[in-house]
Amino acid sequence: MSRSLRSRLDLGERELVAIVGAGGKSTVLFTLGREIAADGRTVILTTTTKMAQDQVTAPACWSVDPGDVDRALNPGEPLFVAAGTVPGKVTGPTAEEVDRLYAETAADFVIVEADGARSMSVKAPADHEPVIPSQSTLVVIVIGIDAIGRPLREVAHRPERIAAITGQSADAMVTVDNVATILLHPEGGLKQIPDTARVAIAITKVTPEKVQTATDLQSTLATHPRIATVLTLQDTDLA
Repeated sequence: MSRSLRSRLDLGERELVAIVGAGGKSTVLFTLGREIAADGRTVILTTTTKMAQDQVTAPACWSVDPGDVDRALNPGEPLFVAAGTVPGKVTGPTAEEVDRLYAETAADFVIVEADGARSMSVKAPADHEPVIPSQSTLVVIVIGIDAIGRPLREVAHRPERIAAITGQSADAMVTVDNVATILLHPEGGLKQIPDTARVAIAITKVTPEKVQTATDLQSTLATHPRIATVLTLQDTDLA
């Protein structure tokens, strides 16, 4: 049996986890929330950007007030905290409000999707992205391995930003070195991560055909002093 996502991320007893990047952030969010809650812990799930309404399957609290959220928390069941809606989307609290939820509620874990990628597999953030709470204890950067070997324009959110970082054209094929450059760049994957937060990278969409590619990328990333953990995830790891 494979180790749980929680154990592979080496989570402590109480954490504020921010998830950024592209290639399955929401799936990581909900999988991690369910795993932690299954141990009888209290878990807040939320977003500092927007999330499709049909993704919000956990019980929801439509208030960002810590008192309201505390009253809605139940051990063993993740609670999604939402601020409102726009057409087709759920909006969440600000980064400052997430910090307040972590500080002022009894939740054991607060897990927040802090970036958007429009269902692409790789991205570099715009000026206003990502929206990471300042009290985050762990930031997980997500990358879809299926981006490698395909034209950047087909698999990237904000390909022009990635092209500027890597020096490649938006029509160039994505390589392991390209992805490593994006993930480890201060204007890429490492952008706006609090100095006090640990950093993990989750390589998703790993099929049997992509195992070696993922291993090569993992080896490249693991040597960086800012990166605490690099894990590879198959679809079966993200239920």
